[in-house]
Amino acid sequence: MAQKPFFTLTTDFGTQDYYAGALKGALLRACPDAQLLDISHAIKPFDIVQAAFVVQNACPEFPEGTIHLIGVNCVYADNFRFVAARANGHYFLAPDNGLLTLLFEHLPDDDVRALPDPEPVHFPVKNVFAAAAAHLAAGLPFEELGTPAGPLLQRINLRPVIMPTRIRGTVIHIDNFENAFVNIRRETFEKTVQGRSFSLFFKRNDAITRLSGNYCDVPVGEPLCLFNSAGFLEIAVNMGRAATLLGLKVEDVVEVVFEG
Repeated sequence: MAQKPFFTLTTDFGTQDYYAGALKGALLRACPDAQLLDISHAIKPFDIVQAAFVVQNACPEFPEGTIHLIGVNCVYADNFRFVAARANGHYFLAPDNGLLTLLFEHLPDDDVRALPDPEPVHFPVKNVFAAAAAHLAAGLPFEELGTPAGPLLQRINLRPVIMPTRIRGTVIHIDNFENAFVNIRRETFEKTVQGRSFSLFFKRNDAITRLSGNYCDVPVGEPLCLFNSAGFLEIAVNMGRAATLLGLKVEDVVEVVFEG
């Protein structure tokens, strides 16, 4: 028996309106056997950085061949278009608004197609995505989805600044528990620390001087830092909301200063 196709959905549509439901209906009408799996419909409106972060950390857990639909910042301006990409055994359908360049540092030209222009109707994303997803789910050639896309709209990821005695990073995400994710990955930290002690500075708070393995490594209400399951440095408060308690928000600067 053939495996039913997996479609994941990540949008800024919310759940109180009809948009997410209408998209699911269009997908099931085009591909009745599809399994629809929500990643999130609570992406902040137009926030492609948050969308890329969420998809980047969720999609590797899905089987190869999964089709990921990303409906975020679908603003239908002049020259607006939708594109399809294939990468790491998965497929991605998204608007060409910089989102895919946040997800992937490089996509070969052969792995990106411009989807046919949407019909001039309100909320065309559901029809565009349904047609492309059904095409892929049927096993039809990726190359027949549309025309070569050419250069995508670029959006550059913020990268940490690495110096011999410090790493200067940036808060890139605040999760539902108000933990603050910093764009410093474990491998970057370990390559730079080289056994030295460190102090983590942010806003006007007291420095954090040790790395925790879990939230409960410190007393309730105390701040800590650890590397989370996504591999990013995280600032948290045990049983508390770090963003509110510590005054942290996206794009705040965080510095790790090494001693010795």
